[in-house]
Amino acid sequence: QVQLVESGGGLVQAGGSLRLSCAASGGTFSSYNLAWFRQAPGKEREFVARISRSSWSGYSTYYTDSVRGRFTISRDNAKNTLYLQMNSLKPEDTAVYYCAAGTSLPTDPESPAYDYWGQGTQVTVSS
Repeated sequence: QVQLVESGGGLVQAGGSLRLSCAASGGTFSSYNLAWFRQAPGKEREFVARISRSSWSGYSTYYTDSVRGRFTISRDNAKNTLYLQMNSLKPEDTAVYYCAAGTSLPTDPESPAYDYWGQGTQVTVSS
């Protein structure tokens, strides 16, 4: 059983930056594929970014179109922590951000098919 705890959310002005963290415990962190999702008020949860577990070729990453070039997903296996660096934030990035972990990498890169989820951290971007 893996426990995931997000942190780093807050209130920021448009154009600003935040770095989210997701601390994991209770499992072999390096063996998991990881992702960030978000849910805005009144909307369904949506995919943000994912990072694979390590392979012979390193890690693979994937971003949804709306954040590509502004957000960067990374992981530190030694610290059992997943990160999301968010730059050039926009009001439409306002949402609760969730991290997720799974043993399988979904074929659909934006699929929510992950085994474990955190409780979320609020990000609010003011205009």
